[in-house]
Amino acid sequence: MITPNLRDFILKALHSISPNAQYTVGDTYDTLQWHSEDLTKPTEEEWDTALAKVQNDWTANEYARSRARAYDSVGDQLDQLMKDMRDGTTTHQTSCEAVKAKYPKP
Repeated sequence: MITPNLRDFILKALHSISPNAQYTVGDTYDTLQWHSEDLTKPTEEEWDTALAKVQNDWTANEYARSRARAYDSVGDQLDQLMKDMRDGTTTHQTSCEAVKAKYPKP
């Protein structure tokens, strides 16, 4: 599983504030070097708010990442569906419901 580091969160947060801006950044607001003179540099408060939102969104979507890892491959799911249609069974549905039950949406 890939877990983003703080820099990934910071870059995503800055992009959410000003998607067309040019900048270099470290791990703190003090290390942000703003290169887009035509765009307003975000305030520290905007930076903190955007960073918190990105981190909260990542945490809130853990169930979806867990489900994605737990589901069978697309090829295997298509094979299950074909066999279910042929045999009148619900193997695919049962498999999907088990994953959803194991990793419920909050």
